[in-house]
Amino acid sequence: MVEPTESESKEELDRFCEAMISIRNEIRDIEEGKLDKIDNPLRNSPHTMQVLISDEWTHSYSREIAGFPLPYTLEKKFWPSVGRIDSAYGDRNLVCSCVPVSQYAEIPVDN
Repeated sequence: MVEPTESESKEELDRFCEAMISIRNEIRDIEEGKLDKIDNPLRNSPHTMQVLISDEWTHSYSREIAGFPLPYTLEKKFWPSVGRIDSAYGDRNLVCSCVPVSQYAEIPVDN
């Protein structure tokens, strides 16, 4: 869930909308058979820099589509440090790596 209206600029909101429209267009390309249902940029994203620059590229779509889906990403690219972990499991299930609350020392509260 994203609620950027109070903290993001209009330029950033426009880029967000452009990204959502681009994702919908990729979905349409899958629906129309222009992109493979299994091997496509949506299913395999995010693409890390290491994946894009490696010698081996086994996907049916280009590295350019994978790494730079919109024109502004050529100049302002965020590179994810990892791809998907456990397919979509990590996207759908929160896994906390912090210590249990019971292990924190009690902090005295002054009344």
